[in-house]
Amino acid sequence: MADIIDEANQEYDQHLTAAIANRAKPVPPSPICRNGDCGEQSLPGTSYCCKECREDAEKVAWGKKAEEGCMSSV
Repeated sequence: MADIIDEANQEYDQHLTAAIANRAKPVPPSPICRNGDCGEQSLPGTSYCCKECREDAEKVAWGKKAEEGCMSSV
């Protein structure tokens, strides 16, 4: 019985290790605002100079993602 449990634990560890290795790496904060129209200095620890720039960038990213979804169903 212990062999089955040991094998299951070993398989779980392998899956966990693979999932951690393959996860998306976070993008480091940018010193310049990532909103292409802005170019201002980012706030410390962020990638945007203000809330509005971050929201604009999220809307653009959401639109691109939605557009890709529409194109894949064609």
